[in-house]
Amino acid sequence: MKALMILGAIVGFMIGVGLGLATNCSWSTTLWRACAAALWTGFLTRWWGGIWLNSLKDALANPPAAPTANNPPAPKNTNKV
Repeated sequence: MKALMILGAIVGFMIGVGLGLATNCSWSTTLWRACAAALWTGFLTRWWGGIWLNSLKDALANPPAAPTANNPPAPKNTNKV
């Protein structure tokens, strides 16, 4: 989880620097905006990573039921247009 947050912060910092350079801002403004972008993207990737990890654990703990005679698989759509 920590690695994902660091990766998100690095990506956010690079995006902030890139946008600052693209808009010809001063270096102090670019650095400030890049740090703010790193903070937000770090938190967002941490949040997203937590949701993703919990969903992955749930999927591994509760695999989908295999088709049986009482629960046959859904028929494939063979209609060609």
